[in-house]
Amino acid sequence: MLPADARQWSGQPEAQDHTPENGFTPLERPAPRLLPHIDGSVLPSLGGFGKHQKQLVVLTWIPALFIGFSQFSDYFLLAQPNGTCVQPLANESDWTAATPPVTVTSIAPSLKPTGNGTGHGYGDGVGMLCACKEWRLELQTGLSQNVVTKWNLVCDSAWKVHIAKFSLLVGSIFGYLVMGVMADWFGRHPVLILSVLFMLVFGLSVAFSVNVTMFSTLRFFEGFCLAGLALSLYVLRIELCLPGWRFSMTMVASFLMVGGQLLMPGVAALCRHWPNRDDWQVLQIVIISPFVLMLPYVWIFPESLRWLLATQHYRRSKAMMLQIARKNQVDMTTEPSGVLTELEQELHKKPQRSCIVKMMSTRNLWKNIVVLCVNSLTGYGIHHCFARSMMDPEAQPTALCHADYYTMAGIAVATCLALCPAVGLMGRRGGLLTFMIITALASLLQLGLLNLIGKYSLLLRDTLNRKFSVAFSIIGMFSSHAVSTLSIFFCAEITPTVIRGGGLGLVLASAGFGMLTAPIMELHNQKGYFLHHVIFACCTLLCIICLLLLPEPRGQPLPESLADGETFTRQTLLHPGEQHLLLAKSDRDYSHNMSVFSGVGDFLEPPSARGYKQTQVERQSTAE
Repeated sequence: MLPADARQWSGQPEAQDHTPENGFTPLERPAPRLLPHIDGSVLPSLGGFGKHQKQLVVLTWIPALFIGFSQFSDYFLLAQPNGTCVQPLANESDWTAATPPVTVTSIAPSLKPTGNGTGHGYGDGVGMLCACKEWRLELQTGLSQNVVTKWNLVCDSAWKVHIAKFSLLVGSIFGYLVMGVMADWFGRHPVLILSVLFMLVFGLSVAFSVNVTMFSTLRFFEGFCLAGLALSLYVLRIELCLPGWRFSMTMVASFLMVGGQLLMPGVAALCRHWPNRDDWQVLQIVIISPFVLMLPYVWIFPESLRWLLATQHYRRSKAMMLQIARKNQVDMTTEPSGVLTELEQELHKKPQRSCIVKMMSTRNLWKNIVVLCVNSLTGYGIHHCFARSMMDPEAQPTALCHADYYTMAGIAVATCLALCPAVGLMGRRGGLLTFMIITALASLLQLGLLNLIGKYSLLLRDTLNRKFSVAFSIIGMFSSHAVSTLSIFFCAEITPTVIRGGGLGLVLASAGFGMLTAPIMELHNQKGYFLHHVIFACCTLLCIICLLLLPEPRGQPLPESLADGETFTRQTLLHPGEQHLLLAKSDRDYSHNMSVFSGVGDFLEPPSARGYKQTQVERQSTAE
């Protein structure tokens, strides 16, 4: 038998009219709550995306430039030098005391001496360098001295350079995971302030390292704090904006981070030949000192109002709402929506915090986050494969470094420029799917087409292979960078406010694992590079299939609770009535029984979940 609500909607007569003791008929429901609908009710009553919110968003943009400096500092602090052998070893048969200085250049010196000293080939040159008793190392990347030249991290000590590169990335991975959980439990503002304070402490301490072990250890903690800073600013920026402003405000911050990447060579050049101090120490101090400007954020940057309301910190929410209304010149005493009146009635409730672990109890949300984690990992991982294929092995190390660095920066700028119209036309899911398809095609063509050209065109094999490899690499770097950027933003939109920090931390940590593949391949001297590329190419195909499962968040309000995140699913391709006819009889009976008892928990669920279930009951009743 259909419930009374469904019988009235379907036109069937009611057996008996029961009137409850409280005087309400079954169709009468309490007025929907306004506080859970932050994008639809709370923020519009406070002036929408007003002057106050815009000022705070600008404050989140300023540190993006400094974060760009820190993230790309390894290219200069740990750059490989050109080596000149000054005094060869006396016991080397191919070397004599009268041998003039021999210049040996390499990007990644071998860990063990190889070759016979003849100077032919890459391995032989490194062998000559490692066979020297004394050598002169020169940098051509803007600095006159860095960590590698300071402590002679070449040959048998070259592995320490890779450990130093690991330290910043591994610290960032742990920082994203830990700080994301803390942002959900304690709030965004405490994580932001703690990250700034410890960033200054550890970042400036790196400049005074006395050995490479101390340098690597402090870089780990610097990466940890840098991750907390980037994550908290990203979440705050998203939660300040209304749906129509979220993507554009985020892309401005991305442009500023790329600007930091472009300006980094100039900053390094200004630190060259600094008196009474090593160049790399001056560079480290210069890129960390601007974070001092963020110390006033303790007083001028408030906690996220969205997080306060989602976690039921209603007393703090009331004071913040009055402050926002005053700055946006909105008179709350005459506001007709009743948000403030409802807030007064909820002041007695205690705060309720959530953790990312609760994601495992959901049905759809955890799948969406896992899909985005795999996308982010694949995007950054295969980006290194394309970057490695683009490098010219015959180029000089100096030209190689500058050309590759500015090429990657230029591709990042082009990606940000292309994302804006692409997402505007195709949406988040359509844009992500398009760029992932382009990445997969570029990878597969680079792996398969070049071998085909070499098999059937021996005369033009080398020339065509090189040209096609560079072309596919540029296209692949462009699309993979877009995939990574859009996956992070996608996660921030579909993850509920109560666990947004932890969910975003998982996706950013996955991106860190993808970036970690670059120093791992360098540590193994690019052995297994082809297999590495094949694995990530297969991952792109898997991601294309999984992306179809994601919802489209464009123009939608941010989910606030776990229940909101569960109902935030993709639209079905079939009409609901047609989909109901495709169900088996047992499935229809189960769906019918669930619709009968679905009204029991209506008062325990947020309005979005109740409205969703009510719509489903209406559709099923109409179909029957």
